[in-house]
Amino acid sequence: MRRSFYHWLMTQRDSKVDLAAAELADLVFTDTAFPRQSSDFDQISRYLEEEASFAFNLSQFDQIWETYLAH
Repeated sequence: MRRSFYHWLMTQRDSKVDLAAAELADLVFTDTAFPRQSSDFDQISRYLEEEASFAFNLSQFDQIWETYLAH
């Protein structure tokens, strides 16, 4: 079973390689409403589009998601 996107993303918080993932990780870390147990693209992207308390470039999210799937 794949670990949740949130748990994977937290490993990217100090990334010097993927700055977009590090930025998203920092933003999500402080967002207590983020769907932390989810590994569903639609649920997470919908949350980022409609409910997140922060703004993030969703085209960068798509790239971060591809990296998540590769791991």
